[in-house]
Amino acid sequence: MTAAATRGSILVVDDERSMRELLALFLTRAGYTVDAGAGGAEARRAMAAKEYDLVITDLQMPDASGLDVLAECKAAHADTQVIVMTAYATAETAIAAMKAGAYDYLVKPFKMDEVGLIIERAFEKRQLVRQNLALRDEIKGRYRLDRLLGKSAAMQRVFDMLRKIAPARTSVLLVGESGTGKELAARALHELSPRAEHAFVAVNCGAIPETLIESELFGHVKGAFTGATGEKVGLFEAAHGGTLMLDEVAELPLPMQVKLLRGLQERRVKPVGGVTEREVDVRVVAATNRDLETEVEKGTFRQDLYYRLNVIQVRMPPLRERREDVPLLVDHFVKKFAAEHAHPITGVDADAMAALTAHNFPGNVRELENLVERAVTLASDGRITADALPDLSRPDRAATARAELPATGFDLERELEAFERGFILKALERTDGNRTLAARLLGVSFRSLRYRLSKLGISGGDAGEPADAEAREAHDPSDKKGEPVS
Repeated sequence: MTAAATRGSILVVDDERSMRELLALFLTRAGYTVDAGAGGAEARRAMAAKEYDLVITDLQMPDASGLDVLAECKAAHADTQVIVMTAYATAETAIAAMKAGAYDYLVKPFKMDEVGLIIERAFEKRQLVRQNLALRDEIKGRYRLDRLLGKSAAMQRVFDMLRKIAPARTSVLLVGESGTGKELAARALHELSPRAEHAFVAVNCGAIPETLIESELFGHVKGAFTGATGEKVGLFEAAHGGTLMLDEVAELPLPMQVKLLRGLQERRVKPVGGVTEREVDVRVVAATNRDLETEVEKGTFRQDLYYRLNVIQVRMPPLRERREDVPLLVDHFVKKFAAEHAHPITGVDADAMAALTAHNFPGNVRELENLVERAVTLASDGRITADALPDLSRPDRAATARAELPATGFDLERELEAFERGFILKALERTDGNRTLAARLLGVSFRSLRYRLSKLGISGGDAGEPADAEAREAHDPSDKKGEPVS
């Protein structure tokens, strides 16, 4: 045995003094650092004080069995290898030891050369386990930025950009479809910046009623309006020294856009009903799933505010453009929901993973997260199979519509209106008329849904909704946008 190549630490546990001394002498001469214990109690103290590369333990001892020592060792140091030895060998005890995590099983009396070969292999396995753990940690570091995950070239470009711009104070505009992880990107910017010790405040601009949004952002003084019974600190001041994320910024009404622009330019805000302005030091990160240049052309978004927010733009790619990230994300969500639901999952079948990777995911990472949670809940025998997934093979409706375009053409506006009406009515039906829940189901803001209902002449809805439904939606703690969807 080549001592220099296999040197490490070994704990020998046996109630027979002669066996302990024999093994300790042999292993010490071979170049190992050896400690010895006469039973379970001494082994327990030794393992609590030190992590060993290898533990060799007798199976039957007066104060503890070798299986007890094995269990305590694995609980404390999972990658420490354990060899169990006994003079009373049976198939049952050997199987029990191997099932409990023993590397190997020795029957007394044994030859020292045999022991030496088994120890060498045990050390090789420990080294391999450590290399795999190190590689896994390296991969996690390379493919993770805060709670964003991705090994695709598209996500690596996003990671590189976020790292570059994080130290600056510059305003950032995050663009991308719903569910692509814009809020997680904003949080990563904050955590990587010098502002990380201060507050990160996120607000959904589309979920706050127009009558309340100025007060929400800038605060108000006592008596500023009916119901203002005390002073309220606005979100700009709450984020002082930190980062303020304006999600769905395209939903801001034009009058509020003017006031926001002034606050960004002057770095001062004036509470509603107040006389003096207050200085604020915030980094603003805005996010939208709409094309702001188009909104500027339509006159629904101020050009000067667009330029103020769009100093640096980061595009969050949809999941269909980063399919190689799907297995990574599936693994992350499986571990998350298996732990949450106390439902152990040992793996995902190849056909299920193939179906997930091939899907277009119009809801992006948020849709994938929901699918995995469903699959974990329905999985049997500890594995996720295709049976635990909904039918993902249905053709994309938009693609089908394009394929069936009549040669003579058709009325696009009328068709789109009918398409929109159908899904809004289905959403309202599914939520028993609750417009707040229907808006979430459709992936739009409450205000946007209200506008569409008015445009399409759809009455009814709002069943079971409190009067302040819009305001509560802005700060709803159950909103999964803050989860690690990446």
